[in-house]
Amino acid sequence: MPSPQPRTAVLCGTGSHLPPRRVDNDELSRVLDTSDEWIRSRTGIGARHWADPGTTTSDLAAAAGARAVADAGVSEVDAVVVATTTPDRPCPATAPVVAGKLGLTGVAAFDVAAVCTGFIYGLATATGLIAAGAARRVLLIGAETYSSILDPADRTTSVIFGDGAGAVVLRAGEPGEPGAVGPFDLGSDGDGVDLITVRGGGAEQRLSGREPEPGDRYFAMAGKSVFWQAVRNMSKSARAVLDQAGWRVDEVDHLVGHQANLRILNRLADDIGIPRERSITNIAEVGNTSAASIPLALDQARAAGRLRAGDRVLLTAFGGGLTWGSTTLTWPEQATTRTEERT
Repeated sequence: MPSPQPRTAVLCGTGSHLPPRRVDNDELSRVLDTSDEWIRSRTGIGARHWADPGTTTSDLAAAAGARAVADAGVSEVDAVVVATTTPDRPCPATAPVVAGKLGLTGVAAFDVAAVCTGFIYGLATATGLIAAGAARRVLLIGAETYSSILDPADRTTSVIFGDGAGAVVLRAGEPGEPGAVGPFDLGSDGDGVDLITVRGGGAEQRLSGREPEPGDRYFAMAGKSVFWQAVRNMSKSARAVLDQAGWRVDEVDHLVGHQANLRILNRLADDIGIPRERSITNIAEVGNTSAASIPLALDQARAAGRLRAGDRVLLTAFGGGLTWGSTTLTWPEQATTRTEERT
């Protein structure tokens, strides 16, 4: 009796959502010691979107998720996975709230916390659920409201991060078919925990016997150290999955890296050996949206007609933890283009 075909995750729908408030560099320059030229030259960012008061991460996630589910042409999924650094509450997870807002009560729902690598970790998790037979369809969402944890007086972080959500629907399929998610390379280094962090609010601080410092409730990042860690680990991870997939570097049609900083993305492409023009970027208009950045970039590139059926796509990310991860994807026919507004 022949052995059954292995199951894997196949991309069958995408969606994204940005909050309507657009904050350009000139607006920030009026309250911070900075300028449009300073921000663009160091980050490649011209604007970002920030959520209005009363808007939650689950609101953004549900909007992006609804678009992805509609795009996939399905009414049900078996699991909702939300990758986020900015959950609605420390407890419970945000995913059950999102599932409820989408009318998906009763399905498995949980969060993945890997900061900017969250979407890649989420892809690996969703693929595992499908491969194990625990789910036939999974809605995976990367969603962030970083504006809620930024120090408004810190120009090194406030100019970089934005809010938004991106989502994909994954279905059970065969490894060789278009849309199938490829092999994964995942890694971490806890020695770098202090390079990207929010120090206050967790059990470590609460059980320390001391009151948090004023800055402990805000996001903090050691920019220079993170730059080189990001380039080195994403480049190494990307090469590892290319080897596993059997792809040559010159066969990659698009590189979609975590949208951390345009200089990082350019250096990453150079290190891997992929021409910069093959790198998909949206950081100029949305900034660094952490776990949402890769699915946002994919959905916007698809809407612009840049992703075509059969294109070989390399995904890679780096984030707090430290964490990193990569995978490959051949773009499917059913998720090629769309003409309606994506925000």
